Amino acid sequence: MEKKNIDWGSLGFGYVQTDKRFVAHYVDGAWDEGDLTSDAAVTMNECACVLQYAQTCFEGMKAYTTEDGHIVCFRPDLNAARMADSCRRLKMPVFPEDRFVDAVVQTVRANAAWVPPFGSGATLYVRPVMFGVNPTIGVKPATEYQFRVFATPVGPYFKGGIKPLTVRISDLDRAAPRGTGHVKAGLNYAMSLYNIVDAHEQGYDENIYLDSATRTYIEETGGANVIFIKGNTLITPRSDTILPSITRRSLEYVAKAYLGMEVEERPVALSELGEFEEAGLCGTAAVISPLGAIVDHGREIRYAGMGPAIRKLYDTLTGIQMGRIEAPEGWIQVIA
Repeated sequence: MEKKNIDWGSLGFGYVQTDKRFVAHYVDGAWDEGDLTSDAAVTMNECACVLQYAQTCFEGMKAYTTEDGHIVCFRPDLNAARMADSCRRLKMPVFPEDRFVDAVVQTVRANAAWVPPFGSGATLYVRPVMFGVNPTIGVKPATEYQFRVFATPVGPYFKGGIKPLTVRISDLDRAAPRGTGHVKAGLNYAMSLYNIVDAHEQGYDENIYLDSATRTYIEETGGANVIFIKGNTLITPRSDTILPSITRRSLEYVAKAYLGMEVEERPVALSELGEFEEAGLCGTAAVISPLGAIVDHGREIRYAGMGPAIRKLYDTLTGIQMGRIEAPEGWIQVIA
């Protein structure tokens, strides 16, 4: 199969329209069979529920070309389960998890020419999304929904690839206790848009949010979980308002099973930041982005950047994804 004529190495993290996407509709209490389409446009009423009350959730994953030439996706079953949780929290109908995985496979296979070649540094980003489409003027859930899976080739999430980031402790909140911080709701990301633009204008790469109840514990950034290294221990913040990152959960397993590290998932106090040697952000888009500094209102806490532990975690997880290292059973979905 011939790949698209693209300068893969120059891709940024942006949208490029590909050939096909999967679309299914929920009408009269049931999902239809869905199908692949070349039409990238979404048509809906001006009063659609998603436009009035932001009833939408999404997922993000990547398809890769492995060293031996296969096209694979990383743990899509966990994305299916997480979207199901998001749907339940937002009173949306769950798209069956087995059908979710099949829709991802169909979409990637139909866009195989857009999957960047091995060694290019680029990947195919896959975005499943669901939203309420029927007119809804009263505050209530929609009764009709659309589920779509589209894909776009992307380069690194942060400009310049893997380089130490400088982030700040945010004065604003991302999520409230007993809110929706633990699901991948579109409204959570809308909450962070003002703050990320302000951070960039102030010279920072991202914001780290604190728990909104006490503002004394580390939560996550607007688009990634946070990890810390202390000695031979990987430490990740635990909170009911943190999104359960699939990358973070995979790194915890890799740290323990592959690298012999200790793993702690626990509340991490703001006052502890100076005790860690390394820190990073992890998620589907960036895998791991090492932190060079966290700035807390003029106080700068510096870290080793791509230190030895984060380097080993990054190399091992990406090695598993790219087929250089044997994966745990069930982690790799072979597509072509």
